[in-house]
Amino acid sequence: MSVTLIILVAALVAMVALVFARPVRQSSRDGLISRFGPEYDRAVARHGGDAKAAQWELSERLRRYGELSIRALTPESREQYAARWSGIQERFVESPALSVREADRLLSALAVERGYPAESPEQLLEALSVRHAQAVGGYRQLHTEAEQARAGHVDTDRLREALLGAHTLFEELVRAQPHDRALWRRRQRQRHHRPAILRSS
Repeated sequence: MSVTLIILVAALVAMVALVFARPVRQSSRDGLISRFGPEYDRAVARHGGDAKAAQWELSERLRRYGELSIRALTPESREQYAARWSGIQERFVESPALSVREADRLLSALAVERGYPAESPEQLLEALSVRHAQAVGGYRQLHTEAEQARAGHVDTDRLREALLGAHTLFEELVRAQPHDRALWRRRQRQRHHRPAILRSS
């Protein structure tokens, strides 16, 4: 066997090993802690301190939702969501409970439009935690407070905290996508060539 062939076979074996090793590393304790952050601690607490059970649960989340095809929002859709969220914030002072319930529905609709499954609230939260582990806790609190508000239990300070906490996830789900830049540049050129009377000051 020639030296070149030996080198090629060795390289192929190494590549295969890397491909199969990646899921193992992601499912290891350190990999799960790095990926899920506060969600790891929450899973351990929910399993009564059983770290292995928590690791199995989070590994299952990766298996189910790690390869989801996430869709980008159009600039128009993103602007609509941003306007609706601003409206919710403005109405909070007069109707805190209603505002939080609306925010809960809006975030759910936004996540579904991006491609996350929502057969149940818990499924949606689990799916979101795979890519938004640092922010999903705020949405979980918002959903809990929305359910409490529907049952007539209203604490304005808690509702305010929940709405503020969920804003991080909202921003992550509506932020600009790389492919939007070309459209933005086209719009800037179109605006530049409009008659002066149509340009904003």
